[in-house]
Amino acid sequence: MTPARDLWTIASTADAARARAVLARLTADAGLPALDRARFLTAFTARLRRCLGEGGAEVAVRADADGQLHVAVRQPGRPGAWRHALSCPRPVTSPLPSPAGLDGAALAEALLDADADADAVLESLAETEELVGFHREELHQTNQGVLALHAELEAAALAQHELLDAERAARAAAENARRLLTFLANASAALNASLEHDDILRRLPDLLVPEYASDVDIWLADEERTPSGDRAALTAARTGRPQHAARHPGELPGVEDQPPSPLSPDRPLLCIPLGARTVQGVLTLTAPGERFDPDATVMLLELGRRAGIALDNARQYEQHRDVAEALQRAQLTELPEVPGVSLAARYLPATRGLNIGGDWYDAFRQPDGSVLAVIGDVTGHGLRAAVIMGQLRTALRAYAVEGNGPGRILTLLHRMLRHQQPELYATCAVARFTPGDPTVVWAAAGHPPAITRDPGGRVRVLDLKPGIMLGVPLAYEYAEHTVRLPPGSTLALYTDGLVERRAAGIDAGIERLGRALEALSAAELEDLDAAAESLLKPMLHDSEHDDDVCLLLCRTSPA
Repeated sequence: MTPARDLWTIASTADAARARAVLARLTADAGLPALDRARFLTAFTARLRRCLGEGGAEVAVRADADGQLHVAVRQPGRPGAWRHALSCPRPVTSPLPSPAGLDGAALAEALLDADADADAVLESLAETEELVGFHREELHQTNQGVLALHAELEAAALAQHELLDAERAARAAAENARRLLTFLANASAALNASLEHDDILRRLPDLLVPEYASDVDIWLADEERTPSGDRAALTAARTGRPQHAARHPGELPGVEDQPPSPLSPDRPLLCIPLGARTVQGVLTLTAPGERFDPDATVMLLELGRRAGIALDNARQYEQHRDVAEALQRAQLTELPEVPGVSLAARYLPATRGLNIGGDWYDAFRQPDGSVLAVIGDVTGHGLRAAVIMGQLRTALRAYAVEGNGPGRILTLLHRMLRHQQPELYATCAVARFTPGDPTVVWAAAGHPPAITRDPGGRVRVLDLKPGIMLGVPLAYEYAEHTVRLPPGSTLALYTDGLVERRAAGIDAGIERLGRALEALSAAELEDLDAAAESLLKPMLHDSEHDDDVCLLLCRTSPA
């Protein structure tokens, strides 16, 4: 099909109206939608109106076989043209109608058709406006939902921030509580690790300064001086309740308020009574800053209570130790002067712990003129051990007066202790020296072996198997042994506190004692007391021992 073409000359308004009417009818027959048709015709008419004002125009119309309608408007003598292409649903009729053939009736009909198109456009516009209104309402509702969602998100974010702040505060409080409890536990362990009254008083300031106090003053109830914080400290000592002397009272939990102290014009004072049942003294603390932290204050009050208990324990321990030591020393024998035998003894109480009261030595004559040298150790420590040691010492002397030998004496002591003190045991070694006889008779009950040194310096350990400990719930007869001691020989009896250490076994200590005895010269052994001191130095070089120490040296006179 040959494309339809036509060229129209537009010289007047009537020509423009006819051209518009022809294109309106043409596009309507081709099925072009009214809205598209109205848009095209409006743009076409506006172009013709401009061209008429400038001298007229030529309209070129071409219809393709595929339904395309091409319209171009040119002004004669001027380059360029207005072009428009329309895609019509149906083919455009051929040949194209000419505008010149239109009469008045056709123009009127075209006018009515234009109104119909306008109605269609207006109807479409109304539908569009209704749809726009619907979407506008929908958009408004969406905006309201978005605003509500934003408000909820903001509230949720605020709540989350508050929860995070609360969590941080809770974690900080928990960490602070953990830190305070850890310090309290460590400080309590440090205070209770010592049973020395003065040592506890020295440790308190080191623990508290500078984190919990800028200055520490400890006043004890038996001191004559006035405590720091005078009125508040005296009130705390009298009532047993902590006192606070500060510029801003009422900030500390469980602490009564007092007027400002003249000794602390710049920082608050906290006066804590030391003790639980009885007040040992007052711990006066100067605040490390402008005030005491409330949580730290609660911890400090508990630390003061525990420090008071530690001081009370130390005081009771010292009293108990002094009584036990006095009792034990009162029962230690003054060594006799015996022809043919020199005696020297040393007793040292333990340097750590309540280990006083178990060790003893003794030396005395029997009715037949022989001399008994005795050394022993009661299990357990403290006052009870000292009392049992005194009973054993008295019973041993009584059995010796009856003329019993070392083995028989130990057998009788074993029976006595087993029946009178069934839960208490002891070790003991007894050696009998007879004037003019170089043979020494000895017996042992679970005691460390004696050590001998002959005049030539040779050392020997009497390591025959000893009998069982005294008091063991078992019937037992102790055997006697003999050892020949040439004139000028030395016999060393000792307790396990001299040779036993936690870091090494007792055998190593016995070997060390043998070497120390062997190292003594004959001249040093002439003065047996000095020789005893010389033996103690290498054995106790660390000056710290957990048990009592007894040493008894017996030396036969040279020929």
